[in-house]
Amino acid sequence: MFSHLTKEFSYNWKLAAPVIMGMLGHTFVGLVDNIMVGQLGSAELAAVSLGNSFFFVAMSLGIGFSTAITPLVAEADSEDDFNKGKSAFKHGLFLCIVLSLLLFGMILLAKPLMYLMKQPEEVVVLTMPYLDIIAISLIPLIIFQGFKQFSDGLSLTKHAMYATIAANLINVGINYLLIFGKFGFPKMGILGAGIGTLVSRIAMIIIIWILLKNNQKAKAFVTQIKLFVLDSTMLKRIINLGLPSAMQMFFEVAIFTSAIWLSGLLGKNAQAANQIALNLSSMTFMIAMGLSVTAMIRVGNQKGLKNYVELQRIAKSIFLMGIMFASVFALLFFIFHDIFPALYLDLEDVNNYLDNQEVVAIASKLLLVAALFQISDSAQVVFLGALRGLQDVKIPTILTFVSYWVIGFPTSYFLGKETAYGSTGIWIGLLVGLASASIFLYLRFIYLTNRLIQAHNNN
Repeated sequence: MFSHLTKEFSYNWKLAAPVIMGMLGHTFVGLVDNIMVGQLGSAELAAVSLGNSFFFVAMSLGIGFSTAITPLVAEADSEDDFNKGKSAFKHGLFLCIVLSLLLFGMILLAKPLMYLMKQPEEVVVLTMPYLDIIAISLIPLIIFQGFKQFSDGLSLTKHAMYATIAANLINVGINYLLIFGKFGFPKMGILGAGIGTLVSRIAMIIIIWILLKNNQKAKAFVTQIKLFVLDSTMLKRIINLGLPSAMQMFFEVAIFTSAIWLSGLLGKNAQAANQIALNLSSMTFMIAMGLSVTAMIRVGNQKGLKNYVELQRIAKSIFLMGIMFASVFALLFFIFHDIFPALYLDLEDVNNYLDNQEVVAIASKLLLVAALFQISDSAQVVFLGALRGLQDVKIPTILTFVSYWVIGFPTSYFLGKETAYGSTGIWIGLLVGLASASIFLYLRFIYLTNRLIQAHNNN
């Protein structure tokens, strides 16, 4: 029954696996960071969560914008048009550099907001210096994304994986030395985690550039880049694709960020529990992100070939893969919802015993909700990837806004009050928003592809 879809699994996985490994590298380091910081106490874990909430909002705009590079390069690659591909990369990289500097400034200007958000005072005090460091790391991260999205567009998905894994090993090593003050290094607590993040993101750029420079297919693209010789037409095209894509990712990241802030209103333990559940959910989400990139590449290639029937079939095969993976993760979250949160905290810490027990109890309930939204979360991001491959970004932006902020956020706000369901209510709102987005985006994809098939058949 599904053989026409499952036969694509092998090639889909060939493209997706390196992307997934690279992204899992990011989140695995986040996992290790959170476990290390969690040993310091729930206030420190909550501080990292609060600092990252500001960072992730800015990062979502940068990464979302950079995704415009991939479908343009993929389309040029299928057309065997080198000049078009290099132009898309060069202009995309230039815009990534400019945007990274603007977003860095935005984070610094937004810092005082923490005092107006009614967050726990001890958490805010710890967050401020940590945020200064990770804000700087945003610049190399977004520049790296420019290179990554380009290499993805050429179907060279392994290069970003290698760069990410190598950089993450550096991150873990520096974190261990500086968080705990090992081997004569100063004990810096969460500041050490920030420094490790900054160094690793600088390393990512250096590594991916070296790898691409030594690749026969990519070398001509990444060398002799006349970065300031620009074409207004290509700039406008990337901005027209990138800006809506940035807003799509912003709307989704912002709804999860709002969960951090709403949790903060419930206290540091609720905020720490939210961070644990969010970190675990992020790891499974990276599988879906890898499949989303695969959908973007393969749909972009088929669009360039004007083979719309194949385009729809291939996209559906990726959707099916996403649902299958998500179902497995949902089951794991359900079975181990009591066990996973306990990994993050020192439950034998006498001074923080009651706080840590409460954090684990809250986080275990959140994982049950997270188990439910695995499928919808996976579905919506894969559908978004397919739509980006079609270079359809404006309507999906509206659909994601409605899903997350007209439907999801109000639900989180009203159910997340201390007098209602608390932290669990906040995550029920996330579930409702993600489910809405997955339905809307799927209907949009089917509508567009059916229209393209019909128009092609009529010609």
